[in-house]
Amino acid sequence: MPELPEVHTTVTGLQKVLPNLTIKDIWTDMWSTSTIAKNTIKDRSYLPYFKKYVLGQKILNVERRAKYILVNLENGFTMVIHMKMTGHLMYGKWKIESGKWKPEDKTSPLNDPYNRHIHVVFSLSNSEQLAFCDTRKFGTIVVQKTKTLHTDKLAHLGPEPLEKFFTLNNFKERIMKSPTRAIKTVLMDQKIIAGIGNIYSDEMLHLSHILPTRLPKNIKEAEWKLLFKSMKEVLKKGIDFGGDSMSDYRNIEGSRGNFQKKHLVYLRNKEKCFTKGCGGIIVKKKVGGRSAHFCPLCQK
Repeated sequence: MPELPEVHTTVTGLQKVLPNLTIKDIWTDMWSTSTIAKNTIKDRSYLPYFKKYVLGQKILNVERRAKYILVNLENGFTMVIHMKMTGHLMYGKWKIESGKWKPEDKTSPLNDPYNRHIHVVFSLSNSEQLAFCDTRKFGTIVVQKTKTLHTDKLAHLGPEPLEKFFTLNNFKERIMKSPTRAIKTVLMDQKIIAGIGNIYSDEMLHLSHILPTRLPKNIKEAEWKLLFKSMKEVLKKGIDFGGDSMSDYRNIEGSRGNFQKKHLVYLRNKEKCFTKGCGGIIVKKKVGGRSAHFCPLCQK
């Protein structure tokens, strides 16, 4: 699932191209009858409501909150997009060929096989398009009032870990709301801290030499400081390298990020630990229902 760095990369790209453009048309085949799809763009009965508040609207700006992409419209409504497991947004030009959306430029990164599962297309006033690609169709798109968005749909989210006001003391306070759950599970809880997922929790715990199974109540002061520093460092590095494209994620140009080339432990099961003088072998273990990758020698 795209995490904070991937969503940040997407939003940064969209903010460069979308403001002041008007949404002229919407196409989708992302239908689902699942109860969790109700009142989203995947719900056929919801689409007319969605179009009512989105079609013909000028885009003011694009923001990020946790793993959500917020496209703010001139009429006081916001398109709220969550990419979920395999979704990503792209900007460019497509046309339908043999019932499938294909990029006009066949030499473009948009022609990457991972970019072929297009299920929503927004046609824009500059003749370009915003396309939502999602292999497994888990992503969601809704429209909400901008004014109440942060006190309604997004009210459950914890603080942003890269904000300047988010201090070490804030970090400890938030994590200690769940003192007896595994630290990896707590780091990934969006109600505790926003934006951290499987990849970056593994990487920051390794950097701070803390086992993913450790309980927050047993973490020492020096470890808190190192984990806080590692969290900021790993997330910023993820942004600097354009996100992680080990799986489906691509940026708005259809290109891969490069953070997967910098993994210390994630998806490196049975490989040698990079920590100097360690000599350990990375292992993979289920923690709180999710896969954790760590070195049992240098992580304690």
